[in-house]
Amino acid sequence: MLPGKVPPEVLRAILSLFKFSDERVLVGPGEGIDGAVVDFGNEVLVASTDPITGTERRIGFYAVHINANDVAVMGAEPRWFLSTVLLPEDSEEGLALRIAGEIEENAGKLGVAVIGGHTEVTPGLKRPIVVGTMLGVAPKEKFVSPERISPGDLIVVTKWVGLEGTSIIAEEKGEELREVMSEEELERAKGLIELISVVKEALASRDFASGMHDPTEGGLANGLHEMANAAELGFRVFADRIPVLPETRKICEFYNLNPLALISSGALLIALPRRNAGGLLQRLSGMGIPVSIIGEFTSEGERVIVERGRELPLERPKTDELWKVVA
Repeated sequence: MLPGKVPPEVLRAILSLFKFSDERVLVGPGEGIDGAVVDFGNEVLVASTDPITGTERRIGFYAVHINANDVAVMGAEPRWFLSTVLLPEDSEEGLALRIAGEIEENAGKLGVAVIGGHTEVTPGLKRPIVVGTMLGVAPKEKFVSPERISPGDLIVVTKWVGLEGTSIIAEEKGEELREVMSEEELERAKGLIELISVVKEALASRDFASGMHDPTEGGLANGLHEMANAAELGFRVFADRIPVLPETRKICEFYNLNPLALISSGALLIALPRRNAGGLLQRLSGMGIPVSIIGEFTSEGERVIVERGRELPLERPKTDELWKVVA
């Protein structure tokens, strides 16, 4: 298998193995589902887990924010964090302390308490891996899930696609990119990592959304397929409405990458009924968050992108474009 998420057919086979059910589990494991939802009366507990494997720079930063995003897109406020930190055999003590410091600092910025975890030196690793687990809470009537998306719901994306991938490539391949990018452009590209959190916009959007999703590996294209699979729907999006920064375009052109399949943490995919569009746009715009309506979910099974008036299949990426550049 290629690096990144396992192929959809493998994931479905894995999911089919989980037979146990509990009446308090409102949302369990599923494709395109960012977190589990457990009933606690007037509130729900939302739990999500994700590893950081594509970079070792600021790995603790990523671990906190990626997992916080997954909880927030279910409509819950991130509250508690646990991490498993796996270190290569030649690691020095300072590396473990640096990662722990990054976790504590960024959890604190979100008002999240670090409540446990595990740290070990693991044979066979070439670089550290951090697996995070985030827990959050929401009023029972506030949580959202992609399973609730309906035909005709609009597809909205916040900020720009490819943010995380752009930042990682700029950090890892800065010397090469100086052929086509100025120092100012490179610094802007690296700084996009500061936009990675979607917690504020996700919590602001839950009153309007039928479903939300954090488009991580495989970028916008994979995120759309995951949402559509969860809802058993198709979609139609318009290429000229999808927001891509100039820095992302330059990097993708230099390495011949598809920006729509580049890891996109920092963007937020939102599905919502048309009647809610005005309220959502007003709220997010008032927060200074760029927002674009890029298409809609459809009852037909086709999943297409409209380019220059032509409908073309939007293929699901086999792997993230990042892996073509960062090994």
